[in-house]
Amino acid sequence: MPIKAKYVHTNIVARDWKKLSRFYEQVLGCIPVLPERHLSGEWLEKGTAVPNARIDGIHLRLPGYGEKGPTLEIFQYNPILHSQIPAANQAGFGHIAFSVEDVITAQQAIIRAGGRTVGEVVSLEVPGAGCVNFVYVTDPEGNIIELQQWR
Repeated sequence: MPIKAKYVHTNIVARDWKKLSRFYEQVLGCIPVLPERHLSGEWLEKGTAVPNARIDGIHLRLPGYGEKGPTLEIFQYNPILHSQIPAANQAGFGHIAFSVEDVITAQQAIIRAGGRTVGEVVSLEVPGAGCVNFVYVTDPEGNIIELQQWR
């Protein structure tokens, strides 16, 4: 039997948390949930298993939900471990998806704000669910975002 659970947030570790949070606010309509987080201490080192960890960042309320809706947690670690740019088929976190009114318009807004396109816009008939147009893009730091429009 599954445990009782409720989805709370998704975390993105950013190279520049202020710049990345502005992208999600300005382009996708996420809303800051204050206070900003500036965290450090033995408790953080123990919980994250990162020696001398310091975190700065913020939670952003995802669009389309009320005051108690889930958030996108954008944190910048010091020290930060750099890795390769995410790929759609890389193990681990794959992407975050947003429903939009028009996939192409949203894709263009992402590109103007410093993101890039990963794949092509696709239209797919999903039996029993409808037709979806979608495209994979990235935020300015390379994290993959799926933009989708259902008809």
